[in-house]
Amino acid sequence: MPIDQLSPKIFACSQSTELAKEIAKEYGIPLGNVTTTHFSDGEFQPAFEESIRGRRIFLIGSTFPSADNLMEMLLMCDAAKRASARHITAVMPYFGWARQDRKDKPRVAIGAKLVAKLLESAGATRIMTMDLHADQIQGFFEKPVDHLFGSTIFLPYVKSLNLDNLTIASPDMGGSKRAYAYSKFLESDVVICYKQRQKANVIAYMELIGEVKGKNVILVDDMIDTGGTL
Repeated sequence: MPIDQLSPKIFACSQSTELAKEIAKEYGIPLGNVTTTHFSDGEFQPAFEESIRGRRIFLIGSTFPSADNLMEMLLMCDAAKRASARHITAVMPYFGWARQDRKDKPRVAIGAKLVAKLLESAGATRIMTMDLHADQIQGFFEKPVDHLFGSTIFLPYVKSLNLDNLTIASPDMGGSKRAYAYSKFLESDVVICYKQRQKANVIAYMELIGEVKGKNVILVDDMIDTGGTL
């Protein structure tokens, strides 16, 4: 069979096995076989237990901390590259380290840029992710990035509620673009919370920009860490 007619294969990182099973089921193929060897010192080694030579493969795994989740995705990409996979798409529903998308103070890393370079060096030829903390992270990659949005699911549901006096709220200035996208579709008002942090996870000051009295408010955000903002 010509290489371009070989069916793709889907594999899961350990933290996303259930999601990968559902995706493979919807696509109509079995989930690929991967085994992971764990060593006593915490090191681990994933291995593909079937041929992927010349194949287009999808590696599904979120990379939220701890760093083991990111490391597993990197090892899977490297193993696939060395096994002569034709295309390697890293599917990361949660793109970890995305907060670090800029230097917000002196002498800090830009972690999102570093992760992008690591994925490309490991062998990923395409990236698929959802609701990035900042859209500019797409520009950190030299490979194609498919940036998907949860609004595809949420917006029809919100519209089906038929809420009157609807207002979309963004919990910070950075999420205003996301909130405006929702409001445009729902033809609703928008309010924004302006907040200042004393330190990570601690809000020192918050002020509401806009009017919510008597409104039905839907709060749109991309991640919840401690729930303090909520």
